[in-house]
Amino acid sequence: MNPHFRDLVRQARAMGVHVMDRLNPTIVEEPGYEDLPDFFVEQRLELVASLPCYLEDNVDAQRGDGVFASSMRVLQQLNQRGYGQPDSGLILNLVYNPQGPSLPPPQVALEADYRRVLGERFGLVFNQLFTLANMPIKRFGSVLLSRGQFDDYMTLLQGAHRDDNLEQVMCRDLISVDWQGHVHDCDFNQMLGLPLGDAERQVHLRDLLRIDLRDRPIRVAGHCFGCTAGQGSSCGGALNEAEQAA
Repeated sequence: MNPHFRDLVRQARAMGVHVMDRLNPTIVEEPGYEDLPDFFVEQRLELVASLPCYLEDNVDAQRGDGVFASSMRVLQQLNQRGYGQPDSGLILNLVYNPQGPSLPPPQVALEADYRRVLGERFGLVFNQLFTLANMPIKRFGSVLLSRGQFDDYMTLLQGAHRDDNLEQVMCRDLISVDWQGHVHDCDFNQMLGLPLGDAERQVHLRDLLRIDLRDRPIRVAGHCFGCTAGQGSSCGGALNEAEQAA
């Protein structure tokens, strides 16, 4: 967690900026972060919480023992404060990632399963479920390589590519800024240290005072198929409405 997180949020909200916080719910049970639910409400943040499955065994196998139970407790706290509740204006969205080298299932159908299971077993409510594909980089990429599955996964992504998704991919409208102020075309390029567009060096926020980002090329690589495959993938979930409802 950035030590200046709260100050950054307060300053952004004071300027009228809509702030979305992508979080692992379990952080709320870490020392020093127990106040976050009240802080979220105070600042009226939109929350996007990771929950890779609605079944305890699957979540704990992927994230570690006790993660599911902790997530349920925190999500219940958020519900009690109004998050995810109708007409509260406090948005709580959940995020699903496949556990292995496969594409996410249709978003609409999976969201219905999440609502049913989490509602019946834990009394939880939320606004939307976002399904995201796993990117073949960093930790997940290393796991694929160690299991001899990297090439097969890349073949899967490339074979499922849809040109229709290109119009809606995040990198066409958004940029990613790292903690040092360096600018990247997306957060995956940021993780790989790839400079913005066709730049030969890292571009800093201060450089944008003299650089026009409009119509500049976007730096792409093999992992970009993770956003264009199947129903598509973005920070707002699936891109292709027809595919996600299939």
